[in-house]
Amino acid sequence: MVAKFSIQKLVYRFSNTVALNDVTLDIPANQITVVFGPSHAGKSTLLRCLNRLNDLIENEETELTGRILLDGRDIYAPGVDVTDLRRRVGMVFALPIALPLTIYENVAYGPKMAGMGRSARLDE
Repeated sequence: MVAKFSIQKLVYRFSNTVALNDVTLDIPANQITVVFGPSHAGKSTLLRCLNRLNDLIENEETELTGRILLDGRDIYAPGVDVTDLRRRVGMVFALPIALPLTIYENVAYGPKMAGMGRSARLDE
């Protein structure tokens, strides 16, 4: 089994809460993988770590240790193109939620990920 994602000793904290503690998991390529558990168990936090949406959290002290490899490359290494990563690693929530951004940034996020960039039409 070749791992698409390899999560190694992942710890994620925000404020005074340990959301993920020493998570180690290989997620295989071309397989369906289900993450399930009770509310506030860290499922969404784990998924946000996989495409670095957790980087968008402001006004809270956060800390991430451990490694997440996508196709053998550390997605938190310096120089990683986060926009390209988010194009490759999408997620769908059961209920629609806004990212911790302004209304404009939330509306513009999809078109920007699609390469539209800033334009007069987007600003409308």
